[in-house]
Amino acid sequence: MDSVLFHLAFPVGNLAQTKAFYVRGLGCTAGRENAQSIILNLYGHQLVAHLTEEPLTPQKGIYPRHFGLVFMQESDWEALLARSQQQGLMFYQQPKHRFRDSLLEHRTFFLQDPFHNLMEFKYYVHPSAIFGEAQLARIGDR
Repeated sequence: MDSVLFHLAFPVGNLAQTKAFYVRGLGCTAGRENAQSIILNLYGHQLVAHLTEEPLTPQKGIYPRHFGLVFMQESDWEALLARSQQQGLMFYQQPKHRFRDSLLEHRTFFLQDPFHNLMEFKYYVHPSAIFGEAQLARIGDR
């Protein structure tokens, strides 16, 4: 379905900090912007950051809420990891291998934006694990 894009709207507390993290840090392209929102292009997917005056508090761990990308090429995952490190972005969880030597093996890291939104970026060794391998019940590492 190359004709479908993912869209996610999420809360932020400051648009200048949002642009610093997502545009300068992650490498998103900024789209339309007004005093309340900014549209961001994250690898061809639409993120919309909306200002809120509600308190933005940290989660107690990565579950239940985070968003991110699954890279199909390990080199692309490694490039974003290197960029994140070079830009001094805040790592919520450092890069690691999960489920080594299994069909679910993948590399992952988590970032946290200035407003406590958590993002996971991963690369699966076996692409079948992205949506398949239903016989294996393991999801995440709670």
